[in-house]
Amino acid sequence: MKFKPVSDYFLLSLPLLFLLFHNRAEARLLSLSLSRPKPDAAASFARWLVSQSSWGVLNTLSSDLGGAPFGNVVSFSDGLPDEGHGIPYFYLTTLDPTASNALKDQRSSLTISEYPVGTCGKADPENPTCSKITLTGKLKVVAGNTGEAEFAKKALFTKHPEMKGWPKDHNFQFFKLEIENIFLINWFGGPKPLTVEQYLQAEM
Repeated sequence: MKFKPVSDYFLLSLPLLFLLFHNRAEARLLSLSLSRPKPDAAASFARWLVSQSSWGVLNTLSSDLGGAPFGNVVSFSDGLPDEGHGIPYFYLTTLDPTASNALKDQRSSLTISEYPVGTCGKADPENPTCSKITLTGKLKVVAGNTGEAEFAKKALFTKHPEMKGWPKDHNFQFFKLEIENIFLINWFGGPKPLTVEQYLQAEM
């Protein structure tokens, strides 16, 4: 019985390796189709970071923990790819503490790091050059059978297709974060002065 040289198997595997890395690179390029704004353009930078991100830590106040803050990793979307509106929308179930907390006390915050986006280079996630943003406000249920509910559904299901198949009997609802304050770090020197109005009116 004859065996093929190892080099033959390596050559045969090259097309598969190419497809694997090509698909990964293509996915990364699709998620980074908007260029990273300069750090001094605070409003545009904040909008870019929210638009290019797909998940963050959503913090609510837990009645079960005596009002202590409760952070939870959640998926979100602020619009279609490259067409973000700046307002984060969520698809949450009341079987999870985050949604049930918000129904009792709407005060919440969403923290996002640039690190998962892949544009921090070798910088540590805590390094100020690897930006992070915290949006603070009220986490509210989106009224059903409205234009906003359709927008939230399209924005979330486009960015997170798996959500379409989540169990209907788990009482999932669309939520949005009504922003009242913005904390942005994207360079040395402390947080950038940024109002909600400047953020919402900015172009990416």
